[in-house]
Amino acid sequence: MFPFICIFASKMKKLVIISLMLCWMLSLSAQFLNSGDTIAIISPSSATDTATINGGIQTLEKWGYPCIVAPHALADYHGFAGTIDERLSDLLWALRTPSIKAIMCSRGGDGAAHLLSRISLDTLQQYPKMIIGFSDVTALLCAQARAGVMGIHGSMCHALKTYEGNDTVSQALRGMLAGHLPTYRIAPHPLNITGKAEGIIVGGNMSVFNNLAGSDFDPLFIDGIVLFIEDTGEGMSKVDRMLHNIEIRGLQKHIRAVIVGQFNKYKHPENGFDDMYALLNEYLQHWHIPVCYNFPVGHAHLKNFPLLTGAKATLEVNPDEVVLDYNNSH
Repeated sequence: MFPFICIFASKMKKLVIISLMLCWMLSLSAQFLNSGDTIAIISPSSATDTATINGGIQTLEKWGYPCIVAPHALADYHGFAGTIDERLSDLLWALRTPSIKAIMCSRGGDGAAHLLSRISLDTLQQYPKMIIGFSDVTALLCAQARAGVMGIHGSMCHALKTYEGNDTVSQALRGMLAGHLPTYRIAPHPLNITGKAEGIIVGGNMSVFNNLAGSDFDPLFIDGIVLFIEDTGEGMSKVDRMLHNIEIRGLQKHIRAVIVGQFNKYKHPENGFDDMYALLNEYLQHWHIPVCYNFPVGHAHLKNFPLLTGAKATLEVNPDEVVLDYNNSH
């Protein structure tokens, strides 16, 4: 066990303290990595560049994981990293190659959902390898969760290149890859709704998983979830429609708790609300479940701590702190 503390400035201009207690989880160890395991680098979304991929590889190999780059990871087809068939072939290659133990996405952007029309839940179940990424990669993580497979919502090659793997967020990802799962403790927020719930961690970029609505890959079809949400550059009116979509389909009944991450680069005030959290609260306060605001997950690397998707965790929202713990749920 090796605890550490990190501090960051929140939107409220206060310091939020997060303590992470990292513990070895034997019950989930099958998908985690050992030193020397190979990680494949794929680009399922927008096109990227050699420097970004090489920077991520440098950090991963420093951590003890040799990397192999997918054949089309550097392709560029109308802004995507290759055609749909090329990006799909890279994903299937990484899943089916026995020597590859995990898959890191080079970046997000747009286009990962294209692959889901040509892949099945059965295929994802057959090859239960962790996919690592966030933003547009939310589509793949939600598909894995629907297949009962764990993934990591966390930093990709760009952030690993920028920070060289030395920051607290990167070190948390390093621990999670090896099966050292965190207990996150964060400061309270005025809009928090107290309570305790256990469920399967799913979610990510709100606009991405909203576009999966009604499909086999819709994460809101999973009963008993702890839903985490974040977004960037989406207007408040669009987020309002996403929340209404959840309610009109009656799927809030599947949600045991909500973790509200970082929402940035949006225009406000809008729709009569001062900010995005006020809009979210207009809905979430009526769901009668625990809600945590200002969790460090989203489109800002130093506020994007890794979450193990598809795994059970316990969220406890208290007046004085919020605790998210994987270690007591298995």
